[in-house]
Amino acid sequence: MNVRNKATNIRLSDFHSAPMRAFHMTWLAFFLCFFGWFGIAPLMPVVRSELHLTKEQVGNSIIASVAITILARLLIGWLCDRIGPRRAYTWLLLIGSLPVIGIGFSHDYTTFLIFRLAIGAIGASFVITQYHTSVMFAPNVVGTANAAAAGWGNLGGGVTQMVMPLLFSAFLSLGVSSRWGWRLAMAVPGVALFLIGIAYCFLTQDAPDGDFQKLHAERALSSTSASDAFFEAWRDRRVWALALLYGSCFGMELTIDNVAALYFVDYFHLTLKVAGVVASSFGMMNLFARALGGVVSDRCNRRWGLRGRTLLLAGTIACEGLALMAFSQVRWLPLAVASMMLVGLFVKMSNGATYAVVPFVNPRALGAVAGIVGAGGNAAAVLAGFLFKTGGLTWPQAFLILGLLVAASSSVALLVRFSPTDERNARRELEARLAATLAPAGAD
Repeated sequence: MNVRNKATNIRLSDFHSAPMRAFHMTWLAFFLCFFGWFGIAPLMPVVRSELHLTKEQVGNSIIASVAITILARLLIGWLCDRIGPRRAYTWLLLIGSLPVIGIGFSHDYTTFLIFRLAIGAIGASFVITQYHTSVMFAPNVVGTANAAAAGWGNLGGGVTQMVMPLLFSAFLSLGVSSRWGWRLAMAVPGVALFLIGIAYCFLTQDAPDGDFQKLHAERALSSTSASDAFFEAWRDRRVWALALLYGSCFGMELTIDNVAALYFVDYFHLTLKVAGVVASSFGMMNLFARALGGVVSDRCNRRWGLRGRTLLLAGTIACEGLALMAFSQVRWLPLAVASMMLVGLFVKMSNGATYAVVPFVNPRALGAVAGIVGAGGNAAAVLAGFLFKTGGLTWPQAFLILGLLVAASSSVALLVRFSPTDERNARRELEARLAATLAPAGAD
C-alpha cells in the first residue's frame, strides 16, 4: 500500500491536520470502547450477588467477554483493507453501543452471558486504531503514534475500574435500587459510544490525502486486494509469532482488567469502591507505559534497525513474566498493588513494542497483519480465563502459571526476523519521509 504525505512528527496541540485528527479520534474512540468493554468488570460483585452466579459462571462470563473479539479482530482487519478505517470504525462504534446498553436487560445468567459475549466485539476497535495511525504516520514516529493512541485508549480499562463504581453509587444516592443502579451505569458508556461513532464519521478520513474509495477511484492508491492480503499475512510465520507475543502481553492485560477488582475483594477483603480504585492503578499505567514502549522501539530502530525493535519486545515480555510471578506470591496489600503496577509497566510496554513492529511485517497487508496479531491477544485471554474458572486452582496459582508461560514465550521474538532487503527498504523509506521526498518503496 503506497500512502503518501504521512506525518513525520506528532503535534498533540494540532487538531486540524488529517493525521492528528485521526490520532486524537482513534485514542478517544478506543478509550470509550475499552470503557464500555470492561465497564461491567468492577460491578461484578454486585452482578454476581443479584444473578446468583457461581465461580464457574463468572469464569464463563470472563471468557465470553474476550472470545468473540478473536473473530471480530480478524474480520475488522480485512474490512480496514477493504473499506478503510473511517467507515469500519464508525459502524463498529454505532453497532457496538447497543449491547453495552442492552446488558442492562439481563435477568439471568444466560442473558447476561449473551450480552457479555456481544460486548466483546467492540474490542476489535483496537485493530482500527492501530491501522489508522499506521497509515497516517511515517516510520520515524509510527511506533510512538501507535503506542500512544492505543495506550491512551487502553487507559479506559483503568478509568472504568474507578468510575463505574462511582456511577453505581451516584445512582444509588438518587434513590435507585441496586438492581437498577448497575444497569443504568452501563447505559452511560453505551450512549457515549454511539455519539463518538457519529463524530468519527464526520471528523476523520482514511489517509492523509483522503478516503480510500476516492483514492482508489483516482488510482492514487494501489493495494493488494483485501482477500489476497489476508492470506498473504496468514502464511507468514512472523505474523503468528507476533500474535503469540501479543497474547503474552495484551492477553494478560485483558485478563487482569477482568479479574482485578474481584481478586482484591476476595483475597484482600476490600470494599467494591476501594477494590475498583486499586484495580484502576493497573489500567492507569497506560497513561505513559504503552507509549514508552513505542518511543523506545522507535529509538532502537534508529540505532539497530528493525532487529532492535524485536529484541526490545523479547526483553519487555521476559520482564513481564517475572513480574507476574512475583505478583502471584504477594499477600501484603501495599506490595501487591506495587507488584501489579510493575506488571502493568511491562505489559503495556510490550503492547507498544509489538505494534511498533507490526507496520513493517507486510505493508501490503497491514489490516490483515494487525487483525491476526490483535486476535492473538484475545485468544490468550480466553485460554487464561479457563485457569480462573478451574475449581481446584486458586487465582494466585493461576497468576503464577501465567507468569511462567509469559516468561517462556519471550524467546518466540527470535522468530520475527527481517531480511537485509527489508532493513534497507525500511531505512530508505524513513530517510525519504524525513526528507519529505517520498517515492513508493519497493516493499510497499
